[in-house]
Amino acid sequence: MTVRASTPDRGPAPRPGREPARQRALRAARQALRVLAVELGTPTEPGTPLLGSVRSPWLRRLPYVVAFGFAVSLLPTTINVLGHDYGLDGGLVGALATAQTVPLLLAVTRPLQAWWVIFAADVTGALALTGADGVAGRAWPWPPMEIVGYLALMLALSLRERRRTLTAVWLTTGVAGLFSQVFTPDGSNNTWVLMFVLTGVVLMMGATLRERGDAQRKLIEQETISEAERARRTLLEERARIARELHDVVAHHMSVITVQAASAPYRISGMPGEAEEEFGAIAATARESLAEMRRLLGVLRSEETEQQGGPEKTPQPGIGMLPKLVEGTVRAGVPVELALPEEPVALEPAVDLSAYRIVQEALANVVRHAPGAPTRVSVTVAADGARLTVLIVNSAPSAPSAPLETTGTGHGLIGMRERVRLVDGSLDTGPLPDGGFRVAARLPLAPPPAAASPLSTTKDAHSV
Repeated sequence: MTVRASTPDRGPAPRPGREPARQRALRAARQALRVLAVELGTPTEPGTPLLGSVRSPWLRRLPYVVAFGFAVSLLPTTINVLGHDYGLDGGLVGALATAQTVPLLLAVTRPLQAWWVIFAADVTGALALTGADGVAGRAWPWPPMEIVGYLALMLALSLRERRRTLTAVWLTTGVAGLFSQVFTPDGSNNTWVLMFVLTGVVLMMGATLRERGDAQRKLIEQETISEAERARRTLLEERARIARELHDVVAHHMSVITVQAASAPYRISGMPGEAEEEFGAIAATARESLAEMRRLLGVLRSEETEQQGGPEKTPQPGIGMLPKLVEGTVRAGVPVELALPEEPVALEPAVDLSAYRIVQEALANVVRHAPGAPTRVSVTVAADGARLTVLIVNSAPSAPSAPLETTGTGHGLIGMRERVRLVDGSLDTGPLPDGGFRVAARLPLAPPPAAASPLSTTKDAHSV
């Protein structure tokens, strides 16, 4: 007869890698406590006063006034109730009342730190009241004055801290009240549920008000950004419209002038040599104007042309091109004398362009408003080599003649002032006693760093 050894049935073996339920629960509890400690120990914007960002000085002072009112009113009340009604010792009563009320002043700038002090004082007071003679028939563990002070603290806390911190404070308050049931004195009126409910209501209301205010501020900021974007888009659309109009109106006529001037010697027989030279000069000036307008159109259409490689990268004019500019003005009937420095001057592109544009605008004003007036243009460098002086002076016309324009928009002078301001220079303009006009600009040889970009791009629009 064969006898088999029987082994007790121990059930299925645990699957490898599967954590027991008890360990999972302990690990989840430890993680929750860790998160709770982090939330309760990480204040938001410590030191920043409540309502510190509002414009009204009265509203900024309001939290201090409210906190001072609560502290001043609750301190004597707490001392009186704990000493006379509950029958606690006088020294303990003073310490507890001070710890439960004075930190309300700290709640204006550091509400979470104030909560730690007041919460610890309230829990200590609840434990001290367990042995008091007058606790029977009265509120415990939170007397009425403690509930009022704690709710005021909750309001300050909800206006500053995030929702996770508020939830941690609320749960900690509820857990403390729940554990207090172990020490409940006989005949006392338990208030932990009332405290727990009121705390949740105040925290929820305060957090809702704060989030609503944050949403309104973000909405205002977004509206401001949208308004700026709309203004920028309007500006770009206007620039594109101006570019199209310039192309449609000016470019066509300038092209016609160029073709007619260049083909005149071939179309008109027997033309004198001087006339051929004059037509050639007209054609050259028209071509230069077309090239200048192309640069301006490149600036005006910068948003469109950036996707195609950017505007045309052509050199900007400088004082080296002033002789050619003066030559064209002389051909227009204005006698102009030009004086340039004997030695070449190395100028920054912004200063070089500004000097040229100022002379160009000043001579254009002479042609429009004082045709035939003798004009002198001088460009000199200061003795210390730090500044460049550009002077354009015209006297009254020697022969009375009707000006091409009797009124002006003032955009030319505005453009000159803007150019001078951007390179940190100075401009002096005004009429002369003899009926002439003077334009004097003093420009630094090296402009401020921020001046180069605007002058070489968008400010060219002033020269049109």
